[in-house]
Amino acid sequence: MKKTKENTGNMKYKSFVFTISVIFLLTACNKNRVFHRFTDIPGNKWLSKNIVHYDVPITDTASSHNVYILIRNNANYKYSNLYLFVTITSPAGFSVRDTVELTLADKKGRWLGKGAADLYTSRHPYKMNIRFPYRGIYTFDIEQALWETELKNISGVGLQIERLQ
Repeated sequence: MKKTKENTGNMKYKSFVFTISVIFLLTACNKNRVFHRFTDIPGNKWLSKNIVHYDVPITDTASSHNVYILIRNNANYKYSNLYLFVTITSPAGFSVRDTVELTLADKKGRWLGKGAADLYTSRHPYKMNIRFPYRGIYTFDIEQALWETELKNISGVGLQIERLQ
């Protein structure tokens, strides 16, 4: 088939429409996302003294939200789970501290997160269907709670908050 100006123009138009569609889909999927951050762990060694800290601005006190903890580990992580201490402090100064267990692998040792090569990212429900009672900055402090002071093969920790419809 011989390329003509008409075919080239048609291809450019289709490419443009496809690009706009992808951008629209990506932004539409994220309209309920209130917060999403990932913190890299230096050297893939999460020290017990290194607390991952997030300041989260909350403006919607009427809607319910889901809060997720995100973990990125590599295939050499030697446990199937991870214990965390999570402290939430409200703008009014009230704090709640939880001990959380996250399951990273099933009983056969298969990683539950999505992976590429030897890196796996998993999303774990933390607080579901909750309402934030105050507008302002909520702080989330996440620290590893295993008995090892240097937890190897954890490469990232994140927090994601979504507004429910």
